[in-house]
Amino acid sequence: MSAIASNLQAVRARIADAAKAAGRLPESIQLLAVSKTWPLACVLEAADAGQTAFGENYVQEGVDKVMALPQGHFQRAAVNRQIDWHFIGPLQSNKTRLVAEHFNWVHSIERLKIAERLSAQRPASLPPLQVCIQINVSGEASKSGCAPDATLALCQAIVALPNLQLRGLMAIPEPADDFAAQRVPFRQLREIYENIRAAGRPLDTLSMGMSHDLEAAIAEGATIVRIGTAIFGERNYA
Repeated sequence: MSAIASNLQAVRARIADAAKAAGRLPESIQLLAVSKTWPLACVLEAADAGQTAFGENYVQEGVDKVMALPQGHFQRAAVNRQIDWHFIGPLQSNKTRLVAEHFNWVHSIERLKIAERLSAQRPASLPPLQVCIQINVSGEASKSGCAPDATLALCQAIVALPNLQLRGLMAIPEPADDFAAQRVPFRQLREIYENIRAAGRPLDTLSMGMSHDLEAAIAEGATIVRIGTAIFGERNYA
């Protein structure tokens, strides 16, 4: 078994254990493998181990991987699997067309202008782009994200756009080492999510939790956990 396959197995076990501790079903939580900075060979290795959803932070790098993935690759295992590509990084106006044309999901919408451009640029031949609104739950000036009290209005504007399907909320909280402290921002995001659902918006996705805090996120209701380091290893940004 390859290192990536072994790591995936370990992460899936962590997810299952965390789900059990929270009284949830493991299958209610999707594992998103964050493959940013890693070459296509690593994506293929993970895919051969059964991983079908990958997250990218950088537009051109992600598009290059989408375009390079060979058709029929997974028939080697006699399984025809569809890869879903999730864009999870900051998105500038001049890059929206590439994302609209190549990705299945966007987790990082924080303002209406970006959502409008994604909807207008989504090809008619593709299904609606699945989207989440990124919330700045920690209130950090350096962090991207919509202010919590502006979220409902942004939701209402996005659901009117024809080529997007609003699925839920995403957050990247300030790191914390203590389990109880890790749960606090995730609980805040879940409460915003529940308030929006109570207002009549049928959200079904909470994208929260990474390698160091996935257990806390699952305890607070995460439906997608975004895991990079625990699968692929430490990144070398140099």
